[in-house]
Amino acid sequence: MSKAFELLQTDKSTAARAGVLETAHGQVETPIFMPVGTQATVKGISQDLLEKEIEAQIILGNTYHLYLRPGTDVLIKAGGIHKFMNWDKPILTDSGGYQVYSLSGMRKIKEEGVKFASHIDGSKHLFTPEKAIDIQREIGADIIMAFDECTPYPCDYKYAERSMRLTHRWLDRCIKHFDKGEGMYGYNQILAPIIQGSVYPDLRKISAKKIASYEREINAIGGLSVGEPKEDLYSMTAEVCDILPTDTPRYLMGVGTPENILECISLGIDMFDCVLPSRNARHGLLYTRNGIINIKNRKWREDFSPIDTEDYCSTSQIYTKAYLRHLFTTKESFGAQLATLHNLSFYLWLTKEARKHILDGTFGPWKDKLVPDLLRRL
Repeated sequence: MSKAFELLQTDKSTAARAGVLETAHGQVETPIFMPVGTQATVKGISQDLLEKEIEAQIILGNTYHLYLRPGTDVLIKAGGIHKFMNWDKPILTDSGGYQVYSLSGMRKIKEEGVKFASHIDGSKHLFTPEKAIDIQREIGADIIMAFDECTPYPCDYKYAERSMRLTHRWLDRCIKHFDKGEGMYGYNQILAPIIQGSVYPDLRKISAKKIASYEREINAIGGLSVGEPKEDLYSMTAEVCDILPTDTPRYLMGVGTPENILECISLGIDMFDCVLPSRNARHGLLYTRNGIINIKNRKWREDFSPIDTEDYCSTSQIYTKAYLRHLFTTKESFGAQLATLHNLSFYLWLTKEARKHILDGTFGPWKDKLVPDLLRRL
């Protein structure tokens, strides 16, 4: 199997890495944050803004939601997700495992797969490892995820081990089914296995060794950022990064805050996704170089300074805090769009700056100085 990843530099004082990932729809410079486009759209942001303002290199779509709506029959007729949503850069799809996990009382997990009821109309469906691969083939993403079970937090050791073993058996089926097929739209896809094991170090090590043994082009870490303390997030991430091969990218799923991202980059993570920047933007929470702003607070009512001092995108420099607060106060949809544009631009700026400092050999001191600022409430 040809390698899709080139490791360019490892930081001198940490395990942070800079590299380049090749996909069928272009290169991705790592470390990278992937905006979440659950239903073939990043809420409130056009594809043009994603590319030109936010400068997103890759986005994420959701298999569960796209399977239900618009349905893979529509995506096949459109020629795949890229053509359907008019986005010619890389796309990653999750397997649907996390969404099925979040349905809790509406699903039943068995060896065969997961039976679940649609959150839309209650209709019954079955996701097996093979079907998860087929659906993602039909969607047409560049990077697709193996079907796994995401354990809740907290969960006891026996449940975590049983779930991990099931995920490994499902992975065997995913790989077998994936390797005997090919992409539907004239380009190759990459399959990424997922490490599980909750917050138990020995289980994480077992899972990481199992996943590494397959020598796939990307390795993912799941089952974190589900409510566990950040100390557990970091320790589990460090455990698996010590085991995973250095010549493939490591994708930490569903993480996280700006602090989480920088700390996990320092541990050797290359790829991230999270709904926080866009979801919190819609509630008026802004991430900036100098700290966190709740733009709905009265203190910003007559603050005519720019949203931020750093030039992430035009939003940060053109519009004032007072104006953005006014938009939220009056419930104008433009406010949520500007806030989302700002937050996603900030996240992309953050990973881009991290990459620059890794290549310069200055990541460690830069990260240590920046993190306290990012945590400050303004």
